[in-house]
Amino acid sequence: MFEQADPVEAARAIQERAPGFAPVAAVVLGSGLAAIAEGMTDAVAIGYADIPGFPDPAVDGHPGQLLVGTLGGLPTICVVGRVHGYEGHGLAAMRTPIRAARLLGCEVIYLTCAAGGLNPDLGSGRLMAVRDHLNLTGGDPLVGRNDPSVGPRFPDMTQAYDPGLLSLQQEVAQDLGLDLAEGVYAGVLGPSFETPAEVRMLRALGADAVGMSLVPECILARHCGLRVTATAVITNASGAASGYADGHAETLASAGAAAGGLARLVAGCLSRLAAGRTPR
Repeated sequence: MFEQADPVEAARAIQERAPGFAPVAAVVLGSGLAAIAEGMTDAVAIGYADIPGFPDPAVDGHPGQLLVGTLGGLPTICVVGRVHGYEGHGLAAMRTPIRAARLLGCEVIYLTCAAGGLNPDLGSGRLMAVRDHLNLTGGDPLVGRNDPSVGPRFPDMTQAYDPGLLSLQQEVAQDLGLDLAEGVYAGVLGPSFETPAEVRMLRALGADAVGMSLVPECILARHCGLRVTATAVITNASGAASGYADGHAETLASAGAAAGGLARLVAGCLSRLAAGRTPR
């Protein structure tokens, strides 16, 4: 397990490589979704190895670099490659990146991911705005001593995903002609895919999609005061019910095919935030 670093050190390292940069939003890019960052202008790339506390991802589709620049007209940090709890770093692996973003001035974090479809109405390639989540990872990234300067010991999660930002997603999607569903995301630890019995359980619990990320990041973000919104690309929709013959390769292919629409959605939301058009 890698050694956690002081987020202040991480923020300082980012500032040294991008002097004067003052981000308002952070975007976390999921499996196969790195192309979303191609819309950034004046981007500066910083490898995770150059930032204390940024663990290097070990999963295909997660390059492992931070991009700082402008996206949708808004100063933004793009985390290109997240680290997952199943990689051996623990559920708090994204603690330093998210807290560093907050220290740099970010007010909003936009999480993206690839997810297995559980709701039969959500086909492969569909975009789903996350309305709420189920934490089925078996843990919590805030376990351990709490730092009250970062956030409260017992953070409120009744509105984990900001209702105003969810409305913003729907407004932008409608204007862009994108088919955007809403649903509940079940976060599991992984890395094994779900058994048929587990799929039935998740459906019974009210989950529309399932994945191995997002939830710890949302908890960490809410703890430090970030407003959170999230969009999942539904991949291997049939696999969640009948099997994952192609496994992660299918996830990357489906995510890549849908990345264009998601890129337009993310940029559109950030553009409206830049213009001060933020529903609450």
